[in-house]
Amino acid sequence: MPEEVPHFVPPEIQNNPFGWGPCEMPDQFKDMPYQPFSKGDRIGKISDWTGLSQDKKYLNKYQSQFGGGTQYTYYHEEDENTFHLVDTARVQKPPYQRGRHFRQGGRMMRGQGGRGGISRLPGGSNQFQSLGKLNKLQRDRKNPNARRGWNNKQGGRSNKNNMQMKSRDASVTVRADWNTIEEMDFVRFSKLSLPTVKDPEDLVCCGSLEYYDKTYDRINVKNEKPLQRVDRLFHTVTTTDDPIIRKLVKTVGNVYATDAILACLMCCTRSNYSWDIVIEKVGDKLFFDKRDNTEFDLLTVNETAVEPPSEEANSLNSPRNLALEATFINHNFSQQVLKTGEARYKFEEPNPFVSDDETDGEVASVAYRYRKWDLDNGIVLVARCEHDSVLQVPNGDLQFLTIKALNEWDSKLSGGVDWRHKLDVQRGGVLATELRNNACKLAKWTVQALLAGSDYIKFGYVSRVQVRDSSKHVILGTQQYKPTEFATQINLNMDNAWGILRCIIDLCMKQKDGKYLIMKDPNKPLIRLYDIPDNTFDSDNDENEDEEIGEKSTIPAELLPPNP
Repeated sequence: MPEEVPHFVPPEIQNNPFGWGPCEMPDQFKDMPYQPFSKGDRIGKISDWTGLSQDKKYLNKYQSQFGGGTQYTYYHEEDENTFHLVDTARVQKPPYQRGRHFRQGGRMMRGQGGRGGISRLPGGSNQFQSLGKLNKLQRDRKNPNARRGWNNKQGGRSNKNNMQMKSRDASVTVRADWNTIEEMDFVRFSKLSLPTVKDPEDLVCCGSLEYYDKTYDRINVKNEKPLQRVDRLFHTVTTTDDPIIRKLVKTVGNVYATDAILACLMCCTRSNYSWDIVIEKVGDKLFFDKRDNTEFDLLTVNETAVEPPSEEANSLNSPRNLALEATFINHNFSQQVLKTGEARYKFEEPNPFVSDDETDGEVASVAYRYRKWDLDNGIVLVARCEHDSVLQVPNGDLQFLTIKALNEWDSKLSGGVDWRHKLDVQRGGVLATELRNNACKLAKWTVQALLAGSDYIKFGYVSRVQVRDSSKHVILGTQQYKPTEFATQINLNMDNAWGILRCIIDLCMKQKDGKYLIMKDPNKPLIRLYDIPDNTFDSDNDENEDEEIGEKSTIPAELLPPNP
């Protein structure tokens, strides 16, 4: 019997001479609605019967690139004559029902001329009017901008309520082997006070300073000056790496820090961004240090503003890029306003961080004061403070200066105050905006000037040449204050600042010997004290060296207590 050959029936293929696809609609798909879609569309809701997004901030976030479509829209096809309009006119109440207390004689009437009240018109007329509305109309005629301003306030208030809280990242990742010892909220800190701190005592003064150039005091918006790049070395040495503090540890004090670290702790209640400080307790001594290769020394920008800079990493105005720009401006401005090439004012000791064989570049104008404060109850604080320049007044006296720079990056995103229009005529308004947007940074600068004993703190106003270019800047003006007067102006209470520092010191003194970390919570107004392992944050080289000597610690060997 011959084998059956399998039969193959080819399908019917339609030839479309005008395009791609079938020529006719298949029967099974007729009268079926079709909604085009894209695989790149975001899935936001399982079903949206209204077609309206509830997220007002991102209206187009979940919309398809093909549009919403009308395939599923409901149409009412019945006769419109079946509907009738309901009368919504307000029924006028009789006079005896309008007020809570009403008498025909005009007494006991609610309001008595207050807001929304009723009152008899002059001449004994029985007509009534709303005095609140009448006064409001009169106010609007006299001040047409009042209503507009009220609307703006209401809009700003509603926007503030609808604003989503931005979740910030911590300055350091908390590890599983860290133990939380204490949480200290800023409300408790704001109630502390230590008013018995006496004037400090100078232990060592070293470094050299260039004289301030007074011609920069005459700069204004119409006479601006370009900011120059000054290639000089700036040393940001932490506490335990300071050779002077290593010598002082053997003879004086039991708490050691730098002015930048102290200012960060004293002004912690004004900070919003996360930061951290390492503390090591050795016997009865405390060492406050910053971690290596961190952003501790970078200056924040608009940290305390109502709308801080966006967290987009690639943006020109991201917090990190603005911090780098502000630090660059401060370094260059503090050196440009000096009389370079002339003789410097020198202290008794040279700069301790400059070695004899160092030829990398010129060292910046800076002088260091190592000062001692007695905080009572056996707590003696030793800290390194800095001056940026010196000024010789007509009577021959010398005045030490702390020089800082405020920078404008985009007036539309930082308060709406354009420095080029307001700085010469409303400098107080410009400074008030900076105090609101950079309250923490200005407070820390003031504390550093007070700790160092500077006679004046000079501020420079530096702005971008072009808003979209963060590499070119101009100096628009300068301003100076006495640190004590400026502290009063910005509502900085040094008794409270010392109280915060003393509270942290007392808490650390109660702990056993070891390493600890203080970190500001990135999203809450509080700081936490962690007990961390001794080898935390040690680099590979440090660990290798420690393994050789059988000790793992960032404290120098000469500062450690002798082995029993």
